[in-house]
Order: sequence, then C-alpha cells, then structure tokens
Amino acid sequence: MELFVTGYGAISCIGNNVQEILHALKSEKTGIQKGKQAHSEKYLVGEVLLSNEELMRKFALKTTGSRTGILGAIAAKEAFQGHKLDASIRTAVISGTSVGGMDVSEKEYRNHIDNVPQNLHNYAHHSSGNSSEQIAEELGITGFINTISTACSSAANAIMMGARMIQQGKIDRAIVGGTDGLSAFTINGFKSLMIFDEEWCRPFDESRKGLNLGEGAGFIVLESKESMQKSGSNSIARLRGWSNASDAYHQTASSPEGHGATLSMKEALTIAGMKANEIDYINAHGTATPNNDLSESQAIINVFGNNIPPFSSTKAYTGHTLAASGGIEAVIAILAIQNGCLFPNLNHRNVIEETKLEPIKSLKEGAEINAVLSNSFGFGGNNSTIIISK
Repeated sequence: MELFVTGYGAISCIGNNVQEILHALKSEKTGIQKGKQAHSEKYLVGEVLLSNEELMRKFALKTTGSRTGILGAIAAKEAFQGHKLDASIRTAVISGTSVGGMDVSEKEYRNHIDNVPQNLHNYAHHSSGNSSEQIAEELGITGFINTISTACSSAANAIMMGARMIQQGKIDRAIVGGTDGLSAFTINGFKSLMIFDEEWCRPFDESRKGLNLGEGAGFIVLESKESMQKSGSNSIARLRGWSNASDAYHQTASSPEGHGATLSMKEALTIAGMKANEIDYINAHGTATPNNDLSESQAIINVFGNNIPPFSSTKAYTGHTLAASGGIEAVIAILAIQNGCLFPNLNHRNVIEETKLEPIKSLKEGAEINAVLSNSFGFGGNNSTIIISK
C-alpha cells in the first residue's frame, strides 16, 4: 500500500513554521544561542524565544498545558491545516515525546520549595500522554490517540506506527511526529552524561565534544490513497520505507560498529523496495557526540560502501530536540525534496579520522532529490530510519 504525506508542520529555534525554517536553512542561520529561561541562561541551546503565553496568543490555541503540548499543538495544527474532519475518515494522533510536561512539574515543585501556593492540578500535565491529548484536542480529533517515548527516536517511531496502522486497515489517516520542550531536568541530565557541549556543536567533526539541546515539534499527515479520495487532500511526498532496530549495546551509547543503525537503514531500504544508490541525501542523526557520530559514520559506510550520498546533520541549526528531532527532520527531508536543496552541516572543519567521511559543508541548490533517508537514534540502541520520496 502506498502512503502519502499530505501535510507538514514544524516549530523550532530557527522558525515558527515551515517557511521560516526553510528560510533559515537556506540562509545557513543557526538558532542556537544563550538561553533566555532560568534553566537555560548559562548554556547554548536551540530555544523557541516566545513564552508559553505568547505562543498561545500568536497561534490562537484553544488548549493549555505543558510547553511540550503547546509546541506540539502548533506544529500539528500547521500540518493539519486544510484537512477536513469527517466521520468516515478514521484519524489518529500519534506523538512522540521524552520530556512530557516536566516543565509544569518543575514550576510547581519550585513553588513548593519556595513555600508559594501550588496548583496540584497542574501535575496532571506531567504525563507524556497528556501532550498528545492536548494536540488531539486542539485539532478536534477524538479517535485513536497514542504516545511513544523511546527517547530521541520517538517521532520516527510515531511515524512508523502510523504507517503500519494505515497499512493494516486500522485507521485511514494519521498526524504523526514528535514534540519536546526544554526543561532543567533535560539540561542537567545531559550534563550528567558529559555529552553536553558548552560551545556550538560540531556534528561529524573530529573536534566534536557533545550536543546542544533544543526544543520544538514536527508533524506530518499520513494518508492512504482511499483516505485522500475522501478528504480531497493532495500528496506532497511519499513515505516509502521505515525500520526500527535495537542493538542493545549500552544504556545510552550506540555500538562502535554501528550494528543497530546499519540494520535499521538496510531494513528501511528493503521495505521501500529501493537500492542504496537510489538515496540522494541522508539527513543524519548527527548529535555531535563522540560516540554517535563515529557509530553513525561507520553504519553509513556499512550500508553505502564507497558510494555514499551527500549527508549532513541539521542539529547545528536546531540543537538536538530529542523526541521531536525525527519529526522536524522529516519535515526538513520534504523541504530538501521540494526545493532541490542539500542543507549544510554547519560548523564542520575536519573529518573524523577513523572514517574520513565529509558532510555537506555549504548549501547546494538545484539538486535532483528524489529520496531522502532520515535517521533517528535513541538511548538503549533504539535505532530508527525513515525514507521519504517524491
């Protein structure tokens, strides 16, 4: 069964919508800078600079809750604009998140510590699933609603789940992707792992030290041909292949040989019915951590051999948006196809000595891009790959 993308939406530190994000990508303009919030002001982060209240007013949101839910509702609303609700079209919302409503819980806990009156009802927003409910309520969807939390592969896995459910005839259409807001918990957690860079991150560079965290959301609308006939939607891309593979090498690190990543890319190509030489661009996971970039580089060599397509990580633009990254980068993959653009791997100077792979270092326009492979790798070796094509 063919699966079509009929809508997309995103918000991140480089833009509040898809067109702003495209402009930043083409301008080679990062959104990573010193944070503005109490938990981020000491660090370089990819922060959306509007407060929750400002975001709700600007985007006329009806629902309220966590920052994760607000960002997700904005991106999902953009993706779903122009789509009609119809009882005959079974529509699902499947959202990935890792932070959930942690920001709300942190605020209420600080109130408790400071002996300020608490609103205990706000803790209801803590659950990861609450943000998915918030998104569905904003869209007016009451059918199947689900949440996936597999760390940084969450959005890619949400996309996969939607695809499988459509293929199995359980739903007709799905709004799928991921969302995460920054929180003190996230920043401190990654600092404790010693993979948090105090400087601008440098994916696939020999001098890389770690990641810059970011926040945002990215969603796409998936439909079957039958659903499109009912809804009147138009296809903007196809979801061709997907796969998830776990190498279970370590709690947080990928295997040095890239076993799980190799499996997920190969299986995604098999499901897509494509050969490796049909991939025109790889949007890599590329977190700029020493372990990930070496492991992913080796996996790319394992799959593509001596014919490696142009590749880059766009996380030096957005920061690592955790569970949202696969959704935002699915949108970026579609933008690459639509605009014939190969987006650069910002801040790269020297290749990794062990693999010698060199990413795209400056914007390339006018490229013929028919298919993009996008990687999203989570803790525990949860490796996910999706392939999007014209």
